[in-house]
Amino acid sequence: MMWIPIQINENSAEPLYHQIETQLRSLIISGAITEGTLLPSIREFAGDLKCSVITVRRVYQDLENEGLLRTRQGTGTFVSHIGTGAMEDYKQETVRKALESAVEAGLSVHCSEEELTRLFTEIVKNKYGKQAERGGS
Repeated sequence: MMWIPIQINENSAEPLYHQIETQLRSLIISGAITEGTLLPSIREFAGDLKCSVITVRRVYQDLENEGLLRTRQGTGTFVSHIGTGAMEDYKQETVRKALESAVEAGLSVHCSEEELTRLFTEIVKNKYGKQAERGGS
């Protein structure tokens, strides 16, 4: 049985199920959790995360509806096969949503397009520079 590295932020305004779902989706899309991996049972995972069974059931159902998970009666929940094309689509969609939220945040505080672009470039250089130092990709 696999341990899944999910960090829950108790102080976040983001609902618990959304925090878990977003992180689990990212772990699957990035390939950190590979195709065919058996996930913990709903009850076990809820215990590990110290949340309700209903929360985990909702996450599993949402990701199954997206085609990222599949459940076999009596066996458990597995990571589905995701084709390379679908993987790229998921990656693009995930990043697009995050960037749209960032731009909306910028607009809400009357940040100019130039300021936003400068901040974005600065953050990208900073993050990717740090990754290179650590020997990441």
